[in-house]
Amino acid sequence: MSKILVATEKPFAKAAVDAIRKVIEDAGFQLVLLEKYTDNNDLLKAVADVDALIVRSDKATKEVIEAGKNLKIVVRAGAGYDNVDLAAATAKGVVVMNTPGQNSNAVAELAVGMMVFMARGNYKGISGTELKGKNIGIHAYGYVGKGVATIAKGFGMNVFAFDPFVTKEQIEKDGVKVVGSVEELYSTCHYISLHIPANDKTKNSINFDLLSKMPKGGTLVNTARKEVVCEDSLKRIFTAREDFKYISDIAPACHADLLAFEHRYYSTPKKQGAETSEANINAGIAAAKQIVGYLKDGDKTFQVNK
Repeated sequence: MSKILVATEKPFAKAAVDAIRKVIEDAGFQLVLLEKYTDNNDLLKAVADVDALIVRSDKATKEVIEAGKNLKIVVRAGAGYDNVDLAAATAKGVVVMNTPGQNSNAVAELAVGMMVFMARGNYKGISGTELKGKNIGIHAYGYVGKGVATIAKGFGMNVFAFDPFVTKEQIEKDGVKVVGSVEELYSTCHYISLHIPANDKTKNSINFDLLSKMPKGGTLVNTARKEVVCEDSLKRIFTAREDFKYISDIAPACHADLLAFEHRYYSTPKKQGAETSEANINAGIAAAKQIVGYLKDGDKTFQVNK
């Protein structure tokens, strides 16, 4: 009988675990749970004899992957998968998948909520501005970006997008204006909603030159990864422009330095994008179904280490 390990330092909600268990056991497989572990050795022991692994933000390092003697597939329950060592998995013949789209509505709602929070002076009783009529730029038009566009249009915002990997026709059919470059996006929009992944090309790519192009009152909303924003540039733009604002659901390393810029900077205490009961359940179920599909039928639809 194939064994599927769910290793979550920060566990899924009970409803999600129950749903995952049903999918796995209905398929004739065995569920193994490792929750709230504090020692990586516990993960190394648990993965030793399983066929599949589901993680959330847990690190599926080279050491973990090599410890899984029977490991065939790792699924990250969520969109980003930079917590999984793809090179190690590929070298060992282990398939890696994510669960795109399952957390997208939760992240999109958070991104727009953050815009309102900043526009209204962090709800501190000071006079703010409205989103209606403002330009919003969506940097990467994937599942989350598309969701942000839908919500922003409901606020009466003018929606622009840049994504070299999505065709102009695909974006325009959603009533979104396409710009030709990332520089044009930033110079056009009062709000930028950032959704690019963290990789060798994107890390530190949001720099001073790009941020300085934003119109007066420019606000960068980052629900992606902290590594994509150059922190030296971030500190520099706050000093150079008294109107610039930044809000994120993951604190930059320079968090303490930015606290001095009251009403212009905010970061949630921990990563918040997927922290809804609905997203928690959706991502977990999707991960379980993808594992079953792969182990039974070889379905590699969501493989990311091709």
